[in-house]
Amino acid sequence: LKTALFPLHFWLPPAHASAPAPVSAALSALVVKAAFYLVLRLWLDLFPGVATAGAAAALGALGAAAVVWGTWQALRAERLKLLAAYSTVAQLGYLFLAFPLLFALPPGAARDALFGGVVMLALTHGFDKAGLFLAAGTILRHGGHDRILEFGGTAQRLPATTFTIALAGIALVGLPPSGAFLGKWQLLTAAIGSGAWWSVAAIALGSLLATAYVFRVLSHAFGHFAYPARAVTVAREEWPALLLALTGTVVLGLGGAALWPLLEGVA
Repeated sequence: LKTALFPLHFWLPPAHASAPAPVSAALSALVVKAAFYLVLRLWLDLFPGVATAGAAAALGALGAAAVVWGTWQALRAERLKLLAAYSTVAQLGYLFLAFPLLFALPPGAARDALFGGVVMLALTHGFDKAGLFLAAGTILRHGGHDRILEFGGTAQRLPATTFTIALAGIALVGLPPSGAFLGKWQLLTAAIGSGAWWSVAAIALGSLLATAYVFRVLSHAFGHFAYPARAVTVAREEWPALLLALTGTVVLGLGGAALWPLLEGVA
């Protein structure tokens, strides 16, 4: 329930979308990740003799449903913060896709790599989603709203914020050089190696729908319509969001080689 795994996600979209932007950033980056960390520790450390293949498959199925449902609702969202909230539901689903794969893989390099990929996904999502929520808060403050259909002119008036949204979108889709690309690569490798083609289908469909909602936001942001605020270019309030998005998209991605031995050691 605290991790907001589908169908127990009902509290997350209204809570994240209605809270002030810094609170939404902390909720998405830390609160649900802490709950997922507890689930992972309980599963691997406390219940290794009780957890069954059926339980792992059930968690994986709920994760796949979260990926598809969350990205579809994000695509239909009318507000940027609501879009970000539903995409959090989807991104958490990717983490739960790993449970049946971790159960199927024997201890060894492949299992450690998958565990490292899951941690990389969680880290990347935390940084990039926090940056996205802060960017939405900047747009809300200077434009008076965060309605996606009325984003015309945002790229001209708030270029750094628009760039932050684009960077966060790269990670949400799972494109290189983001850390999410490394995590999804390990998920796909493990799913294909285990013959879990339903997981492959969920990852592919979720990535395609994420591409659609990211481009939907950017297409409206680059529209040449009047923006109801003065121009703000790389204001001090925009830097935190931009730095968070750069960390998840560039630092964790390009620096993944240095980080990977640590992640495998944790596994």
